[in-house]
Amino acid sequence: MGSSSTMRALGAIVHRFSNGVSSKSLNSLALHWNVLLSRKLSYSSAISSLPPWVLTHMHGGAAARRTIWTVAPLCMGRRSSKIAGRKGAQDAKKAKLYSRIGKEVVSAVKKGGPSPISNMALATVLEKAKELDVPKEIVERNIKKASEKGQEAYIEKVYEVYGFGGACMVVEVLTDKINRSVAAVREVVKDCGAKMADSGSVLFKFRRARVVNIKASDVDKDQLLSIALDAGAEDVIEPPVYEDDTEDNSERYFKIVSSSENYTTVLSKLREEGVSFETDNGSELLPISAIEVDDEAMELNKELMSQLLELDDVDAVYTDQK
Repeated sequence: MGSSSTMRALGAIVHRFSNGVSSKSLNSLALHWNVLLSRKLSYSSAISSLPPWVLTHMHGGAAARRTIWTVAPLCMGRRSSKIAGRKGAQDAKKAKLYSRIGKEVVSAVKKGGPSPISNMALATVLEKAKELDVPKEIVERNIKKASEKGQEAYIEKVYEVYGFGGACMVVEVLTDKINRSVAAVREVVKDCGAKMADSGSVLFKFRRARVVNIKASDVDKDQLLSIALDAGAEDVIEPPVYEDDTEDNSERYFKIVSSSENYTTVLSKLREEGVSFETDNGSELLPISAIEVDDEAMELNKELMSQLLELDDVDAVYTDQK
């Protein structure tokens, strides 16, 4: 057997019983193996020449014992899973934002051409894209996409949904195929056991506003209130806190509510104070009166919202659930 095959055999052996074996012992094994290789022994001869403690681990002799960890092994545990989940949520949120801006660019170009000088609708979208830090290449790609044969303009649609526990939802869609979008939304709502609502039966429970989201872990409450007051914001909504909630502040957000006219002033003030923030995608729907639901309904509503947001045509889902 060649030396490369023999080295792979060593790797398999090390992997087989390295769980709980000290690094000193493993280093000793590696040195011992290299000596055997230098003698050009066959695989079987090399194996038989290994130290007794190695053979014991390999063959499950009397000395072999189940390992009990005194320190946590290096693994993808609960904390790292949370971090991965948060990153995934942030990436998904950013992807939705980029998708919406791209669709708005296409629609603006289809209506008035690719020049922002003569096309005020496109100029407005480009200004919003800059405000929201949308990469330039995404904007340029969608300007080019708008001129492709067969590309239709995107149309805004709003679907209203009755969730669980008395909660309601508003689903915002920007689509070039209305029949496709409504069919997809209805299918998700039906599969989750919720119900589509008639137009206007839910929307009146929300108001539209410009919103800046700030992680609770990134700012002091009193500092944020002072900044919002100086910038002329309408309101600061604090993140909800539950008695049995053991999570840290990394996924809780303050919301600064502002008028469209004053939004840029709020962003500038936050930048001056060095406070990190996340902008909205142009505006958000805020519940006029949030309602409390039980734990079961809360989880069902979260699952429904999650599945709706996975649809390509859906840009945002809002709920009046606390």
